[in-house]
Amino acid sequence: MNELIKSVVLGVVQGLTEFLPVSSSGHLEIAKYLMRDSRFGESSLLMTVVLHFATAVSTVVVFRREVIKILIGLFQFRPNDEFWFCVKIVLSMIPAAAVGIFLESEIEMLFDQQLLLVGAMLVVTGILLILADRATKTDKSVGIWDAITIGISQAIAILPGISRSGATISTSVLLGIDREKAARFSFLMVVPLIFGKIAKEMIDAWRDGSPFAADGQAIPLSVGFISAFVTGLFACTWMIKLVKNSKLSYFSIYCFILAGLVIAESYFSIFG
Repeated sequence: MNELIKSVVLGVVQGLTEFLPVSSSGHLEIAKYLMRDSRFGESSLLMTVVLHFATAVSTVVVFRREVIKILIGLFQFRPNDEFWFCVKIVLSMIPAAAVGIFLESEIEMLFDQQLLLVGAMLVVTGILLILADRATKTDKSVGIWDAITIGISQAIAILPGISRSGATISTSVLLGIDREKAARFSFLMVVPLIFGKIAKEMIDAWRDGSPFAADGQAIPLSVGFISAFVTGLFACTWMIKLVKNSKLSYFSIYCFILAGLVIAESYFSIFG
């Protein structure tokens, strides 16, 4: 399959699955496998990071009013709601940032079309969603220790197949946090983390005197970015509403079915 078409497909997959608790990274690895994507390790992870960056940008666009309000409140340099929200966001980033810094090479190995791992982690995602669906509904907001705990869930969700939004929203709900507030925090907490990852990739490339993307990668990465960004813009509002209004167990059923297919493929090559 043409590299540009692959990039478009991966971008659409990312844009559609980022906002549902079904693991966008897991779906990207499955899509790469089905399209026989030849990129492995670092280059494969770079495509995944760029696509996540695209949906992070689309999240900022959709939540632009909230983001502006948070920034204005932050620069008032007072301990207001916006200031404490930013503190919680920063605390939630620490576990995932630490994993990304100290286990970078190990993480790259996971983005090598590891279908069995993806299938197993989809099962974990499904179980988390079922547990969260049975939690008692409250109107509690995210606290300091809640933010740290949710951040640990986000770090674990680096594994392809564990839904980042599913893990963070489920953890929030299990902590007794209101589902709508949990969804809002979940979608906003990843934005600075993805921006930081992209900035690190660009700084590393600049220090090494090498281009951000290898020869032949720049155009596919750009096409994938645009595809994911545009899809994310249309999907974000619709899918966030769907997550808040639907039972999470519906998504768990999907995860279990997909996990079964992925695990069967890893052993029996049912899709050739």
